[in-house]
Amino acid sequence: MTDVQADRAADTLSRPFSVRGLTSRNRVAMAPMTRQFSPNGVPGANVAEYYRRRAAGGVGLIITEGTYIDHESAGTSDDIPRFHGADALAGWAGVADSVHEAGGAIIPQLWHVGVTRTEGAGPVTSAEPVGPSGVSLKGEPKGRAMTQTDLDDVVAAFAGAAAAAESLGFDGIELHGAHGYLIDQFLWAGSNHRTDAYGGDILARTRFAADIVAACRAAVSDAFPIFFRMSQWKMDSYEAKLAQTPEELETLLTPLAEAGVDVFHASTRRYWLPEFDDSELNLAGWVKKISGRPTVSVGSVGLDSDFFNSFQGGHSGATGIEGLLDRMERDEFDMVAVGRSLIADPEWPAKILRGRAEDITPFDVEMLKTLR
Repeated sequence: MTDVQADRAADTLSRPFSVRGLTSRNRVAMAPMTRQFSPNGVPGANVAEYYRRRAAGGVGLIITEGTYIDHESAGTSDDIPRFHGADALAGWAGVADSVHEAGGAIIPQLWHVGVTRTEGAGPVTSAEPVGPSGVSLKGEPKGRAMTQTDLDDVVAAFAGAAAAAESLGFDGIELHGAHGYLIDQFLWAGSNHRTDAYGGDILARTRFAADIVAACRAAVSDAFPIFFRMSQWKMDSYEAKLAQTPEELETLLTPLAEAGVDVFHASTRRYWLPEFDDSELNLAGWVKKISGRPTVSVGSVGLDSDFFNSFQGGHSGATGIEGLLDRMERDEFDMVAVGRSLIADPEWPAKILRGRAEDITPFDVEMLKTLR
């Protein structure tokens, strides 16, 4: 990595980012990644140390793995942490303290899996999977359709988790509205067949998500930001698109922004790919352009060989660091979230910012078996 490249990376990625009362010391976030190392849903000292190491390694903003809200059908594994109950919340307070001591900011990702829940699994084994219409993402029968009481309970559970996060000292929250989980199931026509106010066209399908955002906004202070993670793709359909055009995307985003989303976290599998024809903007770029809100981009950062090729004098390409910096310098998006590269090397940001790309430990799937 040349001195010029290192200086450019440092100048671009080291800029602080602020929204409401949250300030990240740089533009690097840790992407949320499910790890399943919290027995009975309680994050222990090992989880706190896992996140602390990433903050100490230079991550500006930690976005935690998905955490279950207080609803019996929210979860599907006893080893995924929850964000309710005195024991779990005490564990999360320790995580937040550890990250802050290392100089990072941290927000929990709040999650309900909806009809993707495995029957007979999770914290409440007897709970039935629930979703907009009692069908899977493919429209096949699965679980049961949510009643108005169910909807109200889930909205209240998200708001309660948001309030708990602020009381524990977190710097904000992220709502998981992506990848085919509950909030996304309402947004997706394939799983939302409702004929009431929560179903129908793309605008009507945003109502549940907007209700959750508004309830969370009302439950926290003005200084506490709300991030919203969204995606076009689903876990079982990488080609899925909620919005086929920028106009449809605007219809989707506007109610969420008006309800109180401060930052959109636009999840893609490869951040360098354009979202729509006739523009190089990726999904985060389009979301920022349309909504006027700051965005976080994510998708295979540091995993493509071309990324590191650019440090070694090879071509910089769309996937390399030069391509990433180009996009950030023209304000296509505001932060970049790094996922598996941070599982491999907690010091990924520090090494990038100090021109030590050649020292970065590459990701290997075996690393998912331990919390290190």
